[in-house]
Amino acid sequence: MKITNPSRLPGRQFRRPVLFGLLLASLVAVGSAAHAGILRDVLAKVGIGADKPPVNANGDAVVFPREGYLCCNLHRDGSSVSDSNYATLPDVLKAGTPVTVIGYGRNRANIDVNGTAMEFDHDFGRDQESLDAWVNKIVIPTDPRGRVLAASPAVKAAISASKVVLGMTRQQVLLSVGYPPANLTKSTDDAVWKLWASRHAEYQLHFGDDGRLTSVTGDGEITQHVIYLPTRH
Repeated sequence: MKITNPSRLPGRQFRRPVLFGLLLASLVAVGSAAHAGILRDVLAKVGIGADKPPVNANGDAVVFPREGYLCCNLHRDGSSVSDSNYATLPDVLKAGTPVTVIGYGRNRANIDVNGTAMEFDHDFGRDQESLDAWVNKIVIPTDPRGRVLAASPAVKAAISASKVVLGMTRQQVLLSVGYPPANLTKSTDDAVWKLWASRHAEYQLHFGDDGRLTSVTGDGEITQHVIYLPTRH
């Protein structure tokens, strides 16, 4: 039997090859990276062109579950943590918190934090690093808090408050405010880290040749969210 008009067939007979052909034609028609990305998402939802199983930097399959500790203070929005790590979000998962990586979804990691399910969303640095590379930066095998045992009281207080004080080392700043998004800062060895205080406000951390924090600059009223000011009695 020759089918001359597929649109007249019942819905259940409109099979995947026909759907794939129509979607592929749409991709050719739009011809832009943005629309192609949207189409890839649609294809994945109908089971076509789904993501391959995740692999690490060596090409080996990623193993779950994986236990570790948070590298740094991470600001959360409900049950979600983003690589934006907005400093204005009041709720913070503290550096050294034990976590378990359960598995990966599309641009996200499913995490267990003390029995609570959470998502770590790789929203901004996708073009610079893989999801697995990002997760391995923020979930590390050893508790990082031992690195600040010899720090000054002011530095310890700033880290506890998820803020910074001048004179901090890069490692201390990292513990306190987390990694800068990879799309803004190429490497933590850079002299300037660019981070976000909020969706519309960026701030910059400047380091001297000795690797210590020398100044903080940025948009808007960032002082109360980024710079630690000891409480005066």
